Amino acid sequence: MSKAAALTARYRWAVTSRIVAAALGGYALTSAATVLLTLIWPLPRAQALLAATMLSFTIYTVVVIWAFTTRTATRAWTGIVATTVVLTLLSWLIGGRAA
Repeated sequence: MSKAAALTARYRWAVTSRIVAAALGGYALTSAATVLLTLIWPLPRAQALLAATMLSFTIYTVVVIWAFTTRTATRAWTGIVATTVVLTLLSWLIGGRAA
């Protein structure tokens, strides 16, 4: 395999990784953020869920843009996974007391 072909293949894998990170990781992060916002918003539960769901469209858009503007695909994955884990843990901790 020539050097140009190897660079092309590496570039394509990096773009594919970013697409998967943006689509699947962005969905997971947005879901975790929506749950956390629903739990902490000082509104009745149904209204908090509605407000958090409406805000989730903006959150998902920002995550997708961020996944493609980071320097590397590894940094995009690391940021998305770490943020999702933190939001999920916070939701789990708060959710146990809210019910």
